[in-house]
Amino acid sequence: MRLPAAIEKKRPPSKANGGPLEVADIFRQYGPEFRANHSLSKKQHSVMFDIERCRTAELGYHVDVCSECGYTEHAYNSCHNRHCPKCQGITQHKWVKARLNDILPIPYYHAVFTLPHKIFPISLYNKVIFCELLFECAAQTLLQFGKDPRHLGALIGFYGILHTWGGKLWQHLHLHFIVTDGGLDEKGKWVEPKYKGKFLFPVCALSQVFRGKFIEGLKSAYYKGKLMFPDEFSHLKEPQLFEAWIDELIARDWVVFTKPPFLSPEEVVKYIGRYTHRVAISNNRLISIKDGQVRFRYKNYKKKGFKGYSWEEMTLPAEEFIRRFLMHILPEGFHRIRHFGFLANGRCKTAVKKIREMLAPREHKPSDLKDFAGIPCPVCKKGIMTPLLTVHRFGTLVFSASRLLCSSKPAWDTS
Repeated sequence: MRLPAAIEKKRPPSKANGGPLEVADIFRQYGPEFRANHSLSKKQHSVMFDIERCRTAELGYHVDVCSECGYTEHAYNSCHNRHCPKCQGITQHKWVKARLNDILPIPYYHAVFTLPHKIFPISLYNKVIFCELLFECAAQTLLQFGKDPRHLGALIGFYGILHTWGGKLWQHLHLHFIVTDGGLDEKGKWVEPKYKGKFLFPVCALSQVFRGKFIEGLKSAYYKGKLMFPDEFSHLKEPQLFEAWIDELIARDWVVFTKPPFLSPEEVVKYIGRYTHRVAISNNRLISIKDGQVRFRYKNYKKKGFKGYSWEEMTLPAEEFIRRFLMHILPEGFHRIRHFGFLANGRCKTAVKKIREMLAPREHKPSDLKDFAGIPCPVCKKGIMTPLLTVHRFGTLVFSASRLLCSSKPAWDTS
C-alpha cells in the first residue's frame, strides 16, 4: 500500500548504531548461531523473534500527534511481548493503578515462598507442573493459616507474582505475595491479627506446611506419570530412588519469609509493582559485550551492604547468556500474576467495598499516583501524544478513529 507523500517523507530513519546495550543486541548478534546449534520450543523462537525486532522497522511504525499543538512524531512499533525488557513500563503502571483502586486502609505484608535449589533441574523439564504446584501450595498455605483461629480465623486477601530467575539468570522459582493484615470471618466481620504490626504468621510453621503440601503434590504428579526426567536424572524413574530424592528435599529448609508491614498501603503496592512485570534481566543491568562475552550486574545477597545486598559484576559467554534467558520463557497463556482470597477475581470489588464501609472511620491517604493519560508532548509540554496512524509489520495502514472523528481533514494531513 502506497502511503501519502506527507507520511513517506516522515518515515522514521533506521536505528543508529551505538547507545545503551540491549538484550535485543545480543540476540541479533548471536541468536542465529544459537538457534542453529540448539533445539528451541516454538515459544522460545517467538520470544527471540519479537525481542530482536522490537522497535525496529521490521515491526512497522506509528505516527503520534499532540492533542494541543499538532506536533507529530514517528516511532517504531513495540513487540508487546511480556518477556521483552522494553515493553513492560506502561503495562506495569496500569497494573499498579488498578491495585491502588482496591487498596484498603490497613497494613500489608510482603511474603516470599521459595523452592530449594535441588529441585530446579527437574523443574526445567516440568515447568507448568512445578509453577502451578508452587502457586497452589503457597496460596493454600496462606489461606490455611488465615482461617486458623489460632492465627486469625478469617479469609485473607493477597496477590501472587511468579519469578523464575535469580540474579545470575539461573533457575530460581519463587513467589512474591502481598497479603492483607487481616481478613473476613464467617460472619463477614473484619478480623485483625493477634500479633499486629510484628509478623503476619510464624514463618517456620509456614515453611513446614508449604513443604508438606508441595511434596504431597509432587508425589501425586509422579505416581500419575506426569513428570518428565532428563537423562542425568533418569534414575528417578525408579520409585525407590525417587522416594530417596524426596527424602533429601524434605530434609532441607524451604525458605519462606515475610517482611514487616509497609508504612502505607500505597507504598506496598508501589513496591510490589516493581516485581510484577519484570523479565529475567533488564537492559540497564547489561554492561558490555565483547569477543562473545556478556558482562552484566547482579545483586549479591550473600555480601550484604547497607541495602541488604551488594552489586557485583559477572561475565558469561553469549551462548550461555541466551540459554539462561530462554530458561525463563513462560508457557503460552500462563498467568504469572494471580489474586487469592477475598481479592480473587469475581469477589474483589464486592469484598473491598464491604470492608471499606466497616473501616470507614480510619484515615485513608489518597493515592499520589496519577492516571497514565499518555506521553506528554515534548514541544508544548501541555498536550498528550495520541495515535494518528499505525503501519503494521506487513504494511497494513490503520487510522486512529478518535482523530478521524475530531477532524475534517484527511488523517494523513498534518499541515
